[in-house]
Amino acid sequence: MKTCPLLTTSIIYDTISNVTKAEKLERRIRENPENTALEDLESVINRYGKIVFGGNHPKAVIGGHVFPYKRENPVKAHYVEKILEMIDELKGEDSVSEK
Repeated sequence: MKTCPLLTTSIIYDTISNVTKAEKLERRIRENPENTALEDLESVINRYGKIVFGGNHPKAVIGGHVFPYKRENPVKAHYVEKILEMIDELKGEDSVSEK
């Protein structure tokens, strides 16, 4: 089966672009956690873990941590900061396990 080099290049480029967009979004949230849109926060949560719905509030599940948060727009800064701490801890564990 032949593959189209143009299609393959396009898929690779799209993947690189998406990572860049995700990194820019995370950086923007870190720079200003007081003004974070719900959609942006949930996008970052899904990049590093998942969101479990049920009960009164959804729960961010990142690594071995579970943290409930309110779905309001903009998201309160203390929710954002706690979720970023969970991500930082996950990144720290990843860099230790890669060595």
